Amino acid sequence: MSLLATLLPPGLTFRDPLFLLLLLVVPVAVVLRIVRERKGDAALVVPTLAFVANVKPGWRVRFRHLPFVLACLGFAGLVVALARPRVGLERTESWTEGVDIVVALDASGSMAAEDFKPKNRFFVAKAATRTFVEGRPQDRLGLIAFAGRSRTVVPLTTDRDMLLQRLGALSLGEQGDGTAIGMALGNALARLGASKAKSKVVVLVTDGGNNAGEIDPDTAANVAKGLGVRVYTIGVGTAGGPVEIPVPVRDPETGRVTERRVMAQVDVDEKLLGRIAEETGGRFFRATDPEGLARTYAEIDRLEKTQVKTTTYTRWRETFPRVALPAAGLLAAAALLGLLAFPVAPR
Repeated sequence: MSLLATLLPPGLTFRDPLFLLLLLVVPVAVVLRIVRERKGDAALVVPTLAFVANVKPGWRVRFRHLPFVLACLGFAGLVVALARPRVGLERTESWTEGVDIVVALDASGSMAAEDFKPKNRFFVAKAATRTFVEGRPQDRLGLIAFAGRSRTVVPLTTDRDMLLQRLGALSLGEQGDGTAIGMALGNALARLGASKAKSKVVVLVTDGGNNAGEIDPDTAANVAKGLGVRVYTIGVGTAGGPVEIPVPVRDPETGRVTERRVMAQVDVDEKLLGRIAEETGGRFFRATDPEGLARTYAEIDRLEKTQVKTTTYTRWRETFPRVALPAAGLLAAAALLGLLAFPVAPR
């Protein structure tokens, strides 16, 4: 039936296509009629045909085959109707199983280091986070900023515009001094604690080690493991050597704030970040330049794919009456013409 499918309009199929084999009766009937007419024609022998030269055949002669043609068409229509033609109307439903993701972003003073161009580590980290958020339209995302303290900037939400607006408004120095990695992770787990998502993820971005807060990072990692939360840790900053950091200085007499540049040694605690990632089933990444940070976010995006499921339903609409009724009409017309206009002459 593959050849038949190519000849039909899109969406039209037959429920009982074997009935279509009966259509072979039509060409057989046509051949038999032609043979019968040729045999039945009596040869009229006359000395001359001059007297019939101007005789024109009547309408009965001209249309004598009409009842037979109508009967063939009606029979073919009934056969098609018996094959149960139907049109399939497809409807596709899709839904997603999104990932709940909380991004914990280091907003300590060392993130102002200018080894990441065009501005500093914090500027580049926010830009990379923005790209990551924009590429996850089906997920719920949250945002946490941390330094000496941890603050929920945006809880888990699907409102991308609001999250990106709050991300853009983040600035350094709002969360005190230090780097409280354990506090940031604990806060992120509190946001994910009530999540019903099958996949729960924390992306922690920092350029230092844990030196503040009341929560031990390893303890927080154990809790994350128990909750089924994967933690991806990203250490940012050039490897080795001091970096130049602009530090705001307030004049005690005038109150005027000026900027002073200092050289400071900021080391990423790779062992700690690696342990957290390994304990929770995530991965630790080291980004030593803006391009490396962008690649890291792209890799996390690849690892945490949103599941999209699609189901297609087909609703069939029967077209049997549209074919059967005209076919029955053709057969009735053929019968009436045969009885009234083209009666069979008695033998």
